[in-house]
Amino acid sequence: MPLDTNAQEHVLIVEDDERLATLTREYLEANNFRVSVEHDGGRAVDLIISLRPDLVILDLMLPGEDGLSICRRVRPQFSGPILMLTARTDDMDQVLGLEMGADDYVPKPVQPRVLLARMRALLRRADGPEASAGETRLVFNDLEIDNATREAWLSRERIELTSAEFDLLWLLSSNAGRVLTREEIFSALRGIKYDGQDRSIDVRVSRIRPKIGDDPNHPERIKTVRSKGYLFVKDL
Repeated sequence: MPLDTNAQEHVLIVEDDERLATLTREYLEANNFRVSVEHDGGRAVDLIISLRPDLVILDLMLPGEDGLSICRRVRPQFSGPILMLTARTDDMDQVLGLEMGADDYVPKPVQPRVLLARMRALLRRADGPEASAGETRLVFNDLEIDNATREAWLSRERIELTSAEFDLLWLLSSNAGRVLTREEIFSALRGIKYDGQDRSIDVRVSRIRPKIGDDPNHPERIKTVRSKGYLFVKDL
């Protein structure tokens, strides 16, 4: 099937199930995406870095190299959204994927409409704030966060953040001094209701804390409020 040269975004599918990859590619192409497919995990890292797709759909179990390893190795050089495909009932796969730098996950078997909705949400966030978003730069002592460039600095050193990590950091910091419940965070970032069990936000907070100079064991900047959610402390 010829690629749509007018497509707005380029998606790379890394999936060893050829039938699933083909069906997914055709569905996405029908929705105006340009799609590349790779079946061998051993070639995925180099391909992601060379192609620089707008979004990567990455299967967990792959020949050559598994999705967790690929995600971990590619993150220092690729900041775009990575959507990981995981086993439906394996919560540990989802947690490990997020810890390795995945932005979101979708359980197998993949529901095409769910996949498309998650992809579009990630791409919207990666595109940055809308013109009417209001204040775009926040400063907290030696921590600076810029929502226009989607970058953050600690003591003038740029912080390496995934797209999803930046989204969460901006959400918390732009609500500094107010406790955000997990329900509010899920609604704002993923457009879905919190089911009371999903640990993705907690994993992301644990990854962000050391990056912004917060002690993971005794955090002062991003505090956990028991049975409620998280509080970004405005003044330390």
